[in-house]
Amino acid sequence: MAKSKATKVASKKHLARLERERRQTVAITYISIVLIVIVAGLIVYGILSQTVLLARQPIVKLGDQVVTTREFQGRVRVRRQQLISTYFQYMQLAQMFGIDPSTDPSFAQQFSGITGELDNSLQLGQNVIDEITENLLVRRYAAENNITVTSEEIDTALHGALGYYPDGSPTPTLTPTEVVYPTLSLTQLAIVPPTATQTAVQTPTLEPTFPPTFTATLDLTNTPLPTNTPLPTDTPTITPTFTPVPSATLVPTITLTPSITPSPTPYTLEGFQAQFDAIFPTYKKLGLNMTDFRRLFFEDNMYRTKVYDAITADVQPVEEKVWARHILVADEATAKTVRTLLLAGGNFATLAKAYSIDTGSKDNGGDLGWFGKGVMVAEFETAAFSLPIGQISDPVQTTNGWHIIQVIGHENRALTADELTAAKDAKYQEWLTNAKAAATDLQVFNYWMTRVPTDPTIESVQADSATMQAQTQAALPTSTPEPATPTP
Repeated sequence: MAKSKATKVASKKHLARLERERRQTVAITYISIVLIVIVAGLIVYGILSQTVLLARQPIVKLGDQVVTTREFQGRVRVRRQQLISTYFQYMQLAQMFGIDPSTDPSFAQQFSGITGELDNSLQLGQNVIDEITENLLVRRYAAENNITVTSEEIDTALHGALGYYPDGSPTPTLTPTEVVYPTLSLTQLAIVPPTATQTAVQTPTLEPTFPPTFTATLDLTNTPLPTNTPLPTDTPTITPTFTPVPSATLVPTITLTPSITPSPTPYTLEGFQAQFDAIFPTYKKLGLNMTDFRRLFFEDNMYRTKVYDAITADVQPVEEKVWARHILVADEATAKTVRTLLLAGGNFATLAKAYSIDTGSKDNGGDLGWFGKGVMVAEFETAAFSLPIGQISDPVQTTNGWHIIQVIGHENRALTADELTAAKDAKYQEWLTNAKAAATDLQVFNYWMTRVPTDPTIESVQADSATMQAQTQAALPTSTPEPATPTP
């Protein structure tokens, strides 16, 4: 009969040691798991902080309006893309006319300005910050004054930008400009005989739909490189001349109506959508989503236009002006001599030609034409606007010398298109300056300086364009020669 193996009896001390080791193993396991979780959490947080969280951090705040880092960076990239497109447009223009842009002064200056802004990221970023700040102030004014921009208005603007007019293309109209001859009294006619010719500048130009400022321009190509698009040219101004007559005469203005009738767009909504779908990825690559795109290229401009019109609505199209002539000399003694000769019956035009050092007016009898306030230096302006018509002034000293002034006309006159635009721009800029100074809740976070993107670059756009052209070329079908017909 086999002997049974003796059972080892564990002592209490041994059991306690085993339990202690088990607990230590569990603790080490838990600590390891916690450390792994913490490390993984830190890694995930670091990734999120450099992507999602950083992108959501504010760059500019005005009340409850916030522009995030993502939006700021998208606007900077669009600005860079626009500068690069302009660079290539100038390059293509130079090639078209066989000009070496490195030696031609005008082209070299343009290229230097573009590359200078691209290389100076802080200045470019500041320009975008200023634009964002203006947009936020404009939207605050709009909210306070019940000015809105609807989604339908944005859709219409987007359709028009791509030439899609479902209700027919709009008919262009011309805004006429009235030209009014001045009314000359007998006193004025005695000063300036009717044979004298005065030049009145009436420039029939269209008023801008928004104040001069940087605005995003929609590039309708789906490639980074621009096509051979001619640069915008200045519209020639028309400068009519007239001879003063004793009575006011209103010249009738002819409004030209082009023989263009509304016609349906040659492509459908589906065609428009296909064209837009080909364009949008370019801007998506720059960091814009659909909301950003609509806001940057359309909504911001439409709000600015409406607020600009509201702020400048009370700018009058007339201004107090004087028509004056002067004789400018270098010292007071000569000025007194000239004044004495004039008071003795000397001819103003003759003395101006003989004594005046103002080369711009001396051969024209010293005639300065009509001018409003803020055009001449302060001392000259004060004297001119305070003189009665026909009176010879005492010598007036300015930084240019000594003036003898005679006022020929003094009246409220209609502003030219350019003058009216300048007056409206000044009113808008005054509002913008005051609104910015009064916005105590405006915050611009200085860490934007470390978050200004430096892409795209001229080199990257060239590379992308070359790649796209190569892909397009590769996708073109190759022609296969037809087999030769056998000759019998």
